[in-house]
Amino acid sequence: MEGTVDGFRYGVVTPVAAYLMACLGGALGLRCIVRSLLNDQSWKPGWLALGAASIGCGIWTMHFIAMIGFQVEETRIRYDVGLTLLSLAVAVIVVGIGVFIVGYRGAGTANLALAGTVTGLGVAAMHYLGMYAMRLNGAVNYDVLTVALSILIAIVAASAALWAAVTIRGFMTSLGASLIMGVAVSGMHYTAMAAVSVHVHGTSGGTWDGESTSSLLLPMLLGPVIFLVLAGVVVMFDPLLVMGDSDGNRPTSRRRPAETPAEEPAAPRHSSAFDPPAARPRVRQHPYEASHRTGEW
Repeated sequence: MEGTVDGFRYGVVTPVAAYLMACLGGALGLRCIVRSLLNDQSWKPGWLALGAASIGCGIWTMHFIAMIGFQVEETRIRYDVGLTLLSLAVAVIVVGIGVFIVGYRGAGTANLALAGTVTGLGVAAMHYLGMYAMRLNGAVNYDVLTVALSILIAIVAASAALWAAVTIRGFMTSLGASLIMGVAVSGMHYTAMAAVSVHVHGTSGGTWDGESTSSLLLPMLLGPVIFLVLAGVVVMFDPLLVMGDSDGNRPTSRRRPAETPAEEPAAPRHSSAFDPPAARPRVRQHPYEASHRTGEW
């Protein structure tokens, strides 16, 4: 029999919380990538890795917060621990591949297409691997066209995020880009969930391996959430990262030649009454001239 699928068990609570986590991960990731580009003396691999981990954790956390609100009324849902953790590793590693491509090779059309495709496929793989970790008394089926649409959304969203990471410098523009990124990631997730249908084997409940949603997902989400909070602390205590690529904090080596005023040739100095005493040229006077001026003979 066909199961009754509900992706909004707790109303708007889980979609809103999932969206906010996607935005947080995206914002931190974008700022870390920007930080690696602002200063040639910064440890570029470290900042890129932190950015990739932030985006990956944000996407993974978004997915499983949304899955807390997913239920099939005719059966309980459990999750395989190993596959759930593997989906987190896939998210971080594949996002990292895309981030390092654009971080070291730039945002050219070919590089962006390659990095966006790899990252988008990785995000989709994380999603469907997380779905594969789901255990219930039934069979999960997918609509092929809707799945293809969700993968396309993931690739477009990943490409846009990577482009923003190497193009946008200002703090507020990065924040706006992360909000759009959150919409794209959430849209990909719920598009993929629209492809799901469940054929329930029976109504007896059945027995199967795995951990329940409350006993697995809630404790497991604490780790990525704490990581994102710590990454946020790193971001907020780095003035260069927060302020962005403004003229006041841009490294001198990165400034354009036109921004550095040319040094004007020194004008010949003339003694003036408005010059301070130290700036006036000292002129040696003849003793007769000095005594004549003071009236002493």
